[in-house]
Parts: sequence; structure tokens; C-alpha cells
Amino acid sequence: MDIRAYNRQAWDKLVDARNRWTVPVSSDEIQRARNGDWQIVLTPKKSVPRKWFPALTDAAALCLASGGGQQGPILAAAGAKVTVLDASLRQLEQDQLAAERDGLTLETVEGDMADLSVFADAIFDLIVHPCSNCFVPDARPVWRECFRVLRPGGILLAGFTNPVRYIFDDERMENGTLEVRHSIPYSDLTDLDEVTRQRMIFDKQQPLEFAHTLENQIGGQLDAGFVIIGFYEDRYDDGKSDPLSKYLPTFIATRAVKAGLRE
Repeated sequence: MDIRAYNRQAWDKLVDARNRWTVPVSSDEIQRARNGDWQIVLTPKKSVPRKWFPALTDAAALCLASGGGQQGPILAAAGAKVTVLDASLRQLEQDQLAAERDGLTLETVEGDMADLSVFADAIFDLIVHPCSNCFVPDARPVWRECFRVLRPGGILLAGFTNPVRYIFDDERMENGTLEVRHSIPYSDLTDLDEVTRQRMIFDKQQPLEFAHTLENQIGGQLDAGFVIIGFYEDRYDDGKSDPLSKYLPTFIATRAVKAGLRE
């Protein structure tokens, strides 16, 4: 199946359902960002440390697979020249909505996070890539394209899911039972039984997800030429709504620099 087309439609529907990652930031948050008081997330809860960012005034920033009116408008209000790329037009409309509402300037581009050929080499100072490469079957092309479009010394801020989340039966985990069922790497297309997969696609219309190994998530950045200079972990909450978070953090954020060390 056409994974990108299916996931685009699934995210369009999540906008209608007001999924938390599709709701734009408020005008109050935009005003605070204009006054220098701002924060964004790459993972569910923790804010990215301010020291991870370069100077934002006039910095060319790419919010990669980051539609929804959250990171892009905040960075634009903080002074960056922002481009938001996403596969979902509805998600991009959320960024445009926030921009028009609050008088921001940002560009939106419909596209594929693994193919940034619409952009020339070395044109961005910063890439913000929140947890979204779980929606593509291979993370490594994403890292290679990030390296290509960043300027030397440019910063990549990325969030991604620890693959341990995907070894458990998802429906049983939602009910509080942690039952190991899947191996890593994982794909909704090949690792779910036919009944569950069809229910997910035709009844729930959920995006298809893929769990990448840490070798591809972290090693993939290193192999692309990045030097990782920052790292933290995150989780959903205290474990009440997400049982696995009771035991360990299941999200990772990295700060990487294009340092010109690629072989």
C-alpha cells in the first residue's frame, strides 16, 4: 500500500478529532514567545532545553514532519525564519491558522520527511524534528536528508520513540497488561495479525507505525555525519494512562550538529 498517502489521510482525520498534536498553540503563547518566554517539545512532556537552540533571530529553521501549529509558530514568534514540512495538508493548515491569527510569517510545504529534494543543500541553520519518523518504514533516509539541507554547524533537534514501546501487545497494554508480543524492528503492516490490522486501518483509521532500532535512530544520525552533543529521555506521565511509563522512559531526544566529519 501507499504508506505515505494512507498516513496523510489518517492525520487529516486526527485534525478533525483534535488529537493533541494537531491543536495549535494559543495567542497567549505566541505573545510570550515574542517577549522571549517560549518553549517547545520534541517528546510528550519535557521541554527542549533552551541551551540546545542556536540564536533564533533570522535563523532558517525547518520544522520537519512537524505540522499541527505547535513548534513552527512558536519559533517564528521567537524570531526564526520558519518552514514547516508535513505530509498532511490539514496539519499544515493548523500552522497557517496560527500564523494568520497572530500575524506571523512562516512557509508551509507538503512533502515527505525522507525526501527533501524540494530544498537545496545547506540552507537551514536548525531542524526541529519531533517524534514522527515512526510513521515511515526507514529512518535512515530522514537523517541523511537532514544532514544535506543543514548548513555546516547547523543543529538537528530530534525526538523519537524508544523501540521498547512496540514489543508489547498494544491493546492489552492500553488495559494495563504488559504482554511481550513483537520483535524489533516492528511494522504495523507485517507484525499485526490480519484482523487487528484491518480493524486499525478500516475501523479506527489510525496512522501506520514502525519501530526503528536504536542503531538506526542514533547510529543512523552518526552514519549520516552528525555528532550527537545532547541527549535526554521522556515518558508520557506517571503511568496512569500509559502503563509502560510507570516503569521506564520510552521517548528519546537528541541534539546533533553537522560538524563536517562525514566520511
